[in-house]
Amino acid sequence: MVVKLTPQIILTRVLGYVVLLIVAGMMIVPFMWMVTTSLKAPGTEFSYPPQILPTQFNLENYQTLFNNLPFFQYFVNTVIVTAFTVAGQLIICSLAAYGFARLNFMGRDTIFVLYLTTMMIPFQITLIPLYLIVTQLGWVNTYQGLIVPGISSAFGIFLLRQSFLNIPRDYQDAARIDGANEFTIFARIFLPLNGPTLATLGVFAFMGTWTDLIWPLLIARSQEMRTLELGLAYFNARPNAFLQPNWPLLMAGSVVVMLPVLIVYIIAQRYFIQGIALSGVKG
Repeated sequence: MVVKLTPQIILTRVLGYVVLLIVAGMMIVPFMWMVTTSLKAPGTEFSYPPQILPTQFNLENYQTLFNNLPFFQYFVNTVIVTAFTVAGQLIICSLAAYGFARLNFMGRDTIFVLYLTTMMIPFQITLIPLYLIVTQLGWVNTYQGLIVPGISSAFGIFLLRQSFLNIPRDYQDAARIDGANEFTIFARIFLPLNGPTLATLGVFAFMGTWTDLIWPLLIARSQEMRTLELGLAYFNARPNAFLQPNWPLLMAGSVVVMLPVLIVYIIAQRYFIQGIALSGVKG
């Protein structure tokens, strides 16, 4: 069916594109300012008239970030915590989702509904009990204290369960006839067929862990255990709060924090969209 382009339709589309361009500009401009400011010399970031691009690209801010500050240690800590948290969520959530989707046991649906209700509880409510448990275990200022509380996710189990339900049961029955056990069915059939959903959960877990501030703020007591977000939070901690921050250096740190998230999202974008579509069809 061919739609006739009337003046009203053309005007509507033009206005729609203008609004989208304005919204896109509002989202992009702060990131552009962050990147360009990180390449400016200190004291020139608020020069008048404003400069969108620096007259001279200055990489000294990035050199100072890694040479004069323990930013590399923050980066290593964040990589370790994020990698183990993402791996833990993919393993534990996929196993639990398979049990809720394909195994029959007493009270399965009731337990799943009760488990889903935990998604409605804000993290701030469970923060203190979780911190007390970690403190009793002696995990404060340790990697396990930063990693273990985040290796399971009610949302991740829900997302994977919805995707597992879309797999035809004939595959499972055929594998049982061939002598496969439950773990073989899970590893050889369900995981390969749900790659996009696993990638989606991995992206969510990566972004949530990489940019987390509240939990590391409570657990990482020493400078050697700080993550990138926590390092940025302490970046401008000075005895005199009225001193002017070093904005180019602070923006260089922000670029370092943002870049891995942007790269992971770009690489996994097609899996991200496909995984959302596959997992939200069936209840």
